[in-house]
Amino acid sequence: MLGDNIKKLGFGLMRLPRIAGSEDVIDIEQTKQMVDEFMAAGFTYFDTAWAYPGSEDAIRQALVERYPREKFQLATKNAAWINCKTKEDAIAQYTTSLKQSGAGYFDFYLLHNLGDSRTHVFDDFGLWDYFQNEKAKGKIKHLGFSFHSTPEQLEEILTAHPEAEFVQLQINYGDWENPAIKSRECYEVARKHGKPVIVMEPVKGGNLATPPESVAKILKAAEPESSCASWAVRFAADLDGVIVVLSGMSNLEQMRDNLSYMKGFTHLTDAERKVIDEARIALAKVPVIPCTTCNYCAKVCPMDIGISASFTSLNMYTLYGNLESAKNNEKWNVEGMGHKHASKCIKCGKCEQACPQHIEIRKELVRVSETFGV
Repeated sequence: MLGDNIKKLGFGLMRLPRIAGSEDVIDIEQTKQMVDEFMAAGFTYFDTAWAYPGSEDAIRQALVERYPREKFQLATKNAAWINCKTKEDAIAQYTTSLKQSGAGYFDFYLLHNLGDSRTHVFDDFGLWDYFQNEKAKGKIKHLGFSFHSTPEQLEEILTAHPEAEFVQLQINYGDWENPAIKSRECYEVARKHGKPVIVMEPVKGGNLATPPESVAKILKAAEPESSCASWAVRFAADLDGVIVVLSGMSNLEQMRDNLSYMKGFTHLTDAERKVIDEARIALAKVPVIPCTTCNYCAKVCPMDIGISASFTSLNMYTLYGNLESAKNNEKWNVEGMGHKHASKCIKCGKCEQACPQHIEIRKELVRVSETFGV
C-alpha cells in the first residue's frame, strides 16, 4: 500500500517557530533542531505548501540542503484558486515550489483545498492532466489532493478523478461526528474509493491540546502523564488506511511530545478507544449553535454573508476558548471564500425562514460580529 514505508507521524510545516519578537521571520536554527530530532527518531514525512509564507524556503535550508534526498518524503500543494487567472499562473506556483524548496521533485503533490467553488479551477486549467505529465517525468511521485468540504463533494471528485492516489482530510475526534464538518463521513468516502488518507488538523489547529475542562478531566484521569494533544494524534493514527498524521509543530517541546508517544505507536487499545469516545461525548455536550452547514440560509441571504462559516468559528471559540484561532478561522472561511462578514446583516429574516434548525440567525450574527469585531 502507498505509504507502507512511512512512519505515521508527519511534520506539518505551516506553523514553524518564529524569531522572538517577529511573527514573520521563521527561526531556521530551531527548525533545524526540530528536523534533526524528527529524522533521528525515524520519521521522514514533511508537509509544506506554496501558500505557507516562507515554509518552502525554510525546509530547503533545514532539510533539503542537509540530508540526502532519498532519506525523506516532501509534500507540497498547489492552490490554483488563489489569484490565478490562467493555467500559467497556476503552473507558476508549482515551478516556484520546486525552486523555493530545492527538492528536485516532490514525493507527494497535492491540489490544495478542493471543494465548493475551488474544485472547478483545477479542471478548467487542465491541471490534473498537467501534473500527471509531471509525474510521468519523475517530478512528482504521487498525486492527490486536500479537501475541507462535504462528503457529497468528495464523492463527486473521486468519481471524476480516479487517478488521485490519496486524499488529505481534516480528521480529529472533535470533528468525527460534527454535523458541520462530517469528518467520519469524508473518511468513509475516501476509503470506499480505496484511497489512502493523510490526516491534517488532528489536534484541530491546537484546540484539542487544550480542550474544555470536562474533556481534559477524562483524558487526564486515564493517563495523567500524557498530553491532551497525544490523544488527538493517536486517534487519527489508529484509523485504517491512514498513511501519516500531520502535526503542525511550532517548537521543540511540541516535537518532543509527539515523538515520545509516536515512536513505537501501532494501534490504540479498546480501553483507549473508549476513553476517546467519552471525551467526544463530553465535547458534544458543550452548548454551541446547532448549525449543520446545510447552507439553505446562504441561498436566500441578499448580502452573501458567510453564515455557516461564521457559526463554525464562533462554536470553535465557545468550545476551545482560543479567540485568535477562531478569528483566523472566521477570516479564512468568510472573507477568504469571498463572503461578507456578520456585521453586513440587514436583519431581513429570510435566513431564519429557510433554516431547518430554527436558529435565531440574526441574533447569533450579532454575537459573531461582537466577538470577532467583524
